[in-house]
Amino acid sequence: MFQRPRIIPCLSIIDTDLVKTTQFREPRYLGDPVNAVKIFNDKGVDELCVLDIRASVNHEKPRMDYLKDIASEAFMPLSYGGGITTLDEIKEIFHIGYEKVILNTSAFQNNGLIEKAAQAAGSQSIVVSIDYKTEMFGKRNCYISSGTRKVKLTPVQAAKTAENLGAGELLLNAISRDGMMDGYDLHTIREVADAVSIPVIASCGAGKTGDIKAALEEGHAHAVAAGSLFVYYGEEKAVLINFPEEKEFVGEGIFRY
Repeated sequence: MFQRPRIIPCLSIIDTDLVKTTQFREPRYLGDPVNAVKIFNDKGVDELCVLDIRASVNHEKPRMDYLKDIASEAFMPLSYGGGITTLDEIKEIFHIGYEKVILNTSAFQNNGLIEKAAQAAGSQSIVVSIDYKTEMFGKRNCYISSGTRKVKLTPVQAAKTAENLGAGELLLNAISRDGMMDGYDLHTIREVADAVSIPVIASCGAGKTGDIKAALEEGHAHAVAAGSLFVYYGEEKAVLINFPEEKEFVGEGIFRY
């Protein structure tokens, strides 16, 4: 029997378009998110993350009707983040079929939302996204609003705060590695994972299945999320929604008997 860590494709959307960014900038149009969900159904993906990456910076609310369309096609557990600011929105997202919500901008601007959401739905359903940049002299700072606004917290400080407020999971995004496909930031992943007792999902940087193994083993991540790895093919980054065969994960020692 396989011991299977969670490997989560992450779909970035703007309005109703599937896109992929590089370092949180230059979104490239890839197609229809609903079609991508259908493909991942066929691939047998265990979990899927959907993020509207411009909702918060544009002060837009979640598009509930469209999120419902996505959920109606998904045969796997879904998480959603983007533009969430109220407990009522969180409850509606759960009602239309999502198992988890992901909070970033609102989590930093309104700590009480994390507490209220955890009390209403349980900590296991509340994920806080920690987006950060590594800057001059190796200093790491957190950002909100799709990486456009700096907050005075390091990733470890933000992780501890989120855990204390009731978050059940953390999504750790290295902005400078987004779309680069040259490996995860193992140092920061390990630092955050070792500082908290809740699961940490490593994100940004996967270019091959070996990067996933490194994030899990060297980075001490509990799960990994990836975008480019699952929507691009080859050095020219041709658009191809894909998910590695199980034998590839076994070959890398990621799944074990």
